[in-house]
Amino acid sequence: MIIFCPALAATIDFPGYFLKGINPDILVRLALAGVAGSLLGIERERHGRAAGLRTTLLVCLSACIAMIISDGFYLQSFVNQNGPVGWHPDPARLAAGVLSGMGFLGAGVIVRQSSHLIRGVTTAATLWFVTIIGLAFGAGAIGIGLLATAVSMLILMVIPHVESMIKNDWYSDIGVSFATSECSVDKIVEVLMPLGVKVKGIDIEEDLEVGRCHATFHLRYKRRGTVVFSDTITGVIRVLPGVRRISFQS
Repeated sequence: MIIFCPALAATIDFPGYFLKGINPDILVRLALAGVAGSLLGIERERHGRAAGLRTTLLVCLSACIAMIISDGFYLQSFVNQNGPVGWHPDPARLAAGVLSGMGFLGAGVIVRQSSHLIRGVTTAATLWFVTIIGLAFGAGAIGIGLLATAVSMLILMVIPHVESMIKNDWYSDIGVSFATSECSVDKIVEVLMPLGVKVKGIDIEEDLEVGRCHATFHLRYKRRGTVVFSDTITGVIRVLPGVRRISFQS
């Protein structure tokens, strides 16, 4: 049961009691954290990621508020010397706890779509980075926060165009069912070699009664228009005699 005490209420300065600790500097920190979180969130939202505008904005603002509170505790310890002389709470402890907790949220946006494709790693890194930005603004490091926001936007918007020009390794699995009397694994590997495709491994399952074999080839090649090149790979295998079925996964 909550008992209302008029005498206690009379001693409270309304509305100053509720606005305690809020000043223009704090409002600027929160506003900048909100802008930074919104910019990064909009970029992730454009790409249809699970952690979009709302998530990124909440993460950045919460980190900023946590750092403001931690900083406030530290400064308040100089005013209220009730504990041991010279003792002050460490403002970095709450920030470290925030970053540790971000690991769970970041892991939640990483999705494994196939044996070779994992999505969400950049979004997880963005959430972690925007947490750092929020902590920077919350600690009053406005210049560092602004610089970090600009750098992060540059990375997310410009670097993808640079990545598209890099011919990195791509991995795929192709399954081929064929009649053993007409085709063989060696013949399939032979037609793949001129395409610059390297076979990293082969899984073979053979039915001796019907004379049919199913082989899964684990391939590595340089990315060059993945959809078009996958059609090229299946095309050279499709014309081989005895091939009955082909499946491709990248």
